[in-house]
Amino acid sequence: MNRVVLVTGASGGIGSALCRRFVAAGDNVLALDIEAGALSALAAELGADRVTPVTVDLGDAAAVKAAVAQAVAAKGPVDVLVANAGGAHSGTLASTDPASWQRDVHLNLNGTYHTVEAVRASMIERKRGAIVLIGSVNGMTALGHPAYSAAKAGLISYTKALAIELGRHGIRANIVCPGTVKTPAWQARVDKNPQVFEALKKWYPLGDFATPDDIADAVMFLASPMARVITGVALPVDGGLMAGNRLMAEELTLESF
Repeated sequence: MNRVVLVTGASGGIGSALCRRFVAAGDNVLALDIEAGALSALAAELGADRVTPVTVDLGDAAAVKAAVAQAVAAKGPVDVLVANAGGAHSGTLASTDPASWQRDVHLNLNGTYHTVEAVRASMIERKRGAIVLIGSVNGMTALGHPAYSAAKAGLISYTKALAIELGRHGIRANIVCPGTVKTPAWQARVDKNPQVFEALKKWYPLGDFATPDDIADAVMFLASPMARVITGVALPVDGGLMAGNRLMAEELTLESF
């Protein structure tokens, strides 16, 4: 499509899948992450002519703005922003302290805001743009990691604010909310329980959950002209997890589904 696409968290499991998919579609990717080495490897894999590494800490608003401006000067203004960067630390309220709370909120919520601010004025000036945030089903219901979940819930509200304020400028904003996705970010939990993925499948109506490519499929649709009148949407990509609880329903009805 020959668009300029900014992807944050580009070196992670979902981020790298997004970069591969946009490059395959003919787009030029500004791959933003704090991990310089991983970005260099990604650019080498996908082609330095198609992937521009942008190494910056999303927590630093001024640095994000400057880094994106430098990349835009070389490659052109951003047509699509995919704010994917994020992460979770403390799993429970009992294990959360002020520092871990601030860390999760700052990365997941504030870091996304800093990224959007780096492209918002240019999109308004050009009267077009697509913004896709990567949230989580944790932002829709309580599933542990309370600080991360609070930040992801905030992103849903923020997405709606973007949709209603930027729509008149031809800019769409949506958020994809994955459930479990098998990525390297799960390694610590796999180390604790090698069967964790199999154990989780029982909670998903489809008996399975998303891969990074499934998340990329949803993002590619929302960023495309096929979604031209879709904005302000929070889209679970979760194997049916947010549809309801089958195991509880069976207990309530005393019937097997």
